[in-house]
Parts: sequence; structure tokens; C-alpha cells
Amino acid sequence: MGVLIGLSGWRYAGWRGRFYPEGLPQRRELEHIASVFPTVELNGSFYSLQQPASYLRWRDAVPPGFTFAVKGGRFVTHMKRLRDVRTPLANFFASGVLALGDRLGPVLWQLPERATLELETLDEFLDLLPRSTTAAGRLATEHDDKLPADPWTKPGTHRPLRHALEPRHASFDDPAALRLLRDNDVALVTSDGAGRWPMFEHTTAQLVYVRLHGPTTLYASAYDDALLDRWATWVRRRHDAGHDVVVYFDNDVDAHAPHDAQRLVERLADVAEHWPSG
Repeated sequence: MGVLIGLSGWRYAGWRGRFYPEGLPQRRELEHIASVFPTVELNGSFYSLQQPASYLRWRDAVPPGFTFAVKGGRFVTHMKRLRDVRTPLANFFASGVLALGDRLGPVLWQLPERATLELETLDEFLDLLPRSTTAAGRLATEHDDKLPADPWTKPGTHRPLRHALEPRHASFDDPAALRLLRDNDVALVTSDGAGRWPMFEHTTAQLVYVRLHGPTTLYASAYDDALLDRWATWVRRRHDAGHDVVVYFDNDVDAHAPHDAQRLVERLADVAEHWPSG
């Protein structure tokens, strides 16, 4: 994977005319993203179970080699708080995630700010996570009747499946929690939330996962040259240590995200994947 730099989502009206060309139909926004960046976070999956037809449409809108990071459902992370989630996880993977095929990248599990560390719960959750598309397909067969459409349990070509956890509470800065994440090769997300929550910088997996929500105002502030230089150095060190790194900008207001992402790509041009290639 190397270094992939992209955006958290793509449906932002404020990007039209600022990043998206004037007159670009909304249905072609993802296509435009994929002409500039090699990866994007798929966020709709966080709010509700999607349908296989949607995942197939998103897959077909991007070229081979493009990577979707898929955000795990808030029913698992916010409502169930990771407890007793085998069936909800089965529903999530049966909703069409696997239809992304070779465009499927890491799965992100974002916890609410109020969620404190419960080691036993975390251990049980990490143990449930499928480590390959084949395992995800098996888990998907355990779905219940809450799916909005016919289940998708076809794993396609066997591929590893990687996961990242984004806690937003200081209690997760705990040696036992870090050990669990390392034992399961799950990335602890480095999440810049304008100081609203802790920013963890521990490396717990082969994958390093970064989310940049804004340096001073959540979702609404841009990264200046000095900060982008600092982040470029940070990413390069992880890359040079042999890690795969993904970085997603989520400071969407005023189209800061795509412009900041492009500026970070420029600083890492020798290691970050360019899109389109060549």
C-alpha cells in the first residue's frame, strides 16, 4: 500500500466550484475524486447499512487500484458500544462491503468521545473482527433480517482485511489496550481533532491510519505550511520504518480538505501514491 493520502467522504455541497468543477453532476463527484486522489473514506456506512447496489456503483465509479476505507456502522460503535456485536458485524459485512472487491481497503471503527476503555469488551470485539475477505464472507452468513436488501456474502478473491480503531478518550492510552491492538494487528488511529480529544501516536499495526479533522477548529480550519511540513515528516518516518500509511483529511468546510490533501501529496511526492499514476 505504501502511502495513500485522500479525503473523508466526498458529498459536500461547499466543494462545488471550489474543488469540483462548475457544472459537474453530483453523480460524478466520486469519479472526480478518483481522478485526483488514490483513496477516500466511505462514510455513509457509518450512519446506516447500505445496499450492495450502492457498493457496486461506488466500485465501478473508480479505476482499479483505487482504495476505499469503509467506516464501520455506528450501531456497533455508538449504540452497542462494541458489546454483543457478532450479529451486527455480520449485518455490516453482509450489507455489501465485500462487493467493493479489490477496491476494499481498511475498515475504520470510530468510537464516541464518551466511550472509555473496557479491556474485556475491547478484547472480545477485536477477536470478532474478520482478518480476510474470506473470513468476512463467513461472518456475513450469520446476518439477521435487518438488512435493507439481499445479503452479500461473496468474499471474492481471498485478500487480507485490515482494521483501525479511533477512540476519542484518554483512557485508551493504556499499555494493556495497546498490547491488545498490537496482538491483533489493529491500527490505533492518530486523530487530530483540534484538541477536542487526545491524539494518539502509538504504532500498533503494520497499518498506520491518520485522520486530520482540523488543527484549530473542528472540521473548519486549514493546515498551514508549517503544519503540513510537520505531518509530512511524521508520515515519512512511519513509511521509512516499513509501515503502510493512510491519511484522510476531514476538514471539509470551505474545501480545505482536498486542497490540504493535495499540498501534503506534494510534500511526499517521492513516497505517496500519485493518482492518476504517471
